[in-house]
Amino acid sequence: MALSDYYEQIKQMGHQRNFEAGEDLLREGDVAKQLYFVDQGAVRLWHNDDGRDITVQFFFEGQAVSSFESFYLIKPSLFAITAMEKTTVTVVDGKLLRHTIEAEPKLMAAFTDYVCHRFIDYTQYFLNRIEDSPELRYQSLLASDPELVNRVPKYELASYLGITPVSLSRIRSRLDK
Repeated sequence: MALSDYYEQIKQMGHQRNFEAGEDLLREGDVAKQLYFVDQGAVRLWHNDDGRDITVQFFFEGQAVSSFESFYLIKPSLFAITAMEKTTVTVVDGKLLRHTIEAEPKLMAAFTDYVCHRFIDYTQYFLNRIEDSPELRYQSLLASDPELVNRVPKYELASYLGITPVSLSRIRSRLDK
């Protein structure tokens, strides 16, 4: 079973919370003590590299998010999680979640599978940033996830692609011709 098959069970352990666009669910340097389920809205996982914004992943309705390295290792997060629009999440306490996962082997397997897929996504993301040109990264994203391209603000999309908003605008103009 997938972790999504357990969402309702896990969400019953939590409580809902609303965030305005631009509000942090988790700040870089804080320890991730919670898991968030996006009920409505969108968030992004990102890192501040000396003032340069690096978006690593986006999360939308029906997805779970945390800074998993921080959550698992109980150490300061290298990432922030920020609402991109008005967002409602279900917040689940990490200690309670850990206890539940340890008590239910099938849930542990589903959680492990979810984290493994996140790792695979990150690996692909970093390889694309190294190997592909910005234009190819944009074209690939447009082909694989057009909804994301249309929903995410362009400056955050540019950050995700590893380029400036001006570069993204130029790429889009060239491809529109």
